[in-house]
Amino acid sequence: MLEIGDEAPDFTLQDQDGQEVSLQALRGAPVLVYFYPKDDTSGCTTQACGIRDQWSEFEEAGAIVLGISPDPVDSHRAFANKHDLPHRLLADTEKEVIGTYGAWGVKSMYGKEYEGVIRSSVLVDADGKVAAVWPKIQPKKHADAVLKAIRAL
Repeated sequence: MLEIGDEAPDFTLQDQDGQEVSLQALRGAPVLVYFYPKDDTSGCTTQACGIRDQWSEFEEAGAIVLGISPDPVDSHRAFANKHDLPHRLLADTEKEVIGTYGAWGVKSMYGKEYEGVIRSSVLVDADGKVAAVWPKIQPKKHADAVLKAIRAL
């Protein structure tokens, strides 16, 4: 996982509409980059809808929100449309950005270990530096935690 003060690694990925999104192009505004395992699963839906439900506060803070998972563009489009998500979802099917940001690793469920996306977030400040890191996220508390950090910038 990245550390506070690190330069946030740049990336370019496609969003749910097939448009390329580059972190470098978003300089000048705080950017929340959150990593999640899979579209339309219970925890991921809770997390994404929590951001949706507090969207006006993200807008007031001038923040950009990017959700990243290994799901393809079409899956992201269906997920965003189904839940009326206002933020962009980026497809990292090769898991390159997920790996670079330290969001890929060993997980366990029901006593079984496997590799997968670690639900985590990074807040990038307007200058492209890491301002906050959440190595493990609780989906229900995610939006509140990141909004507090964004407001503190």
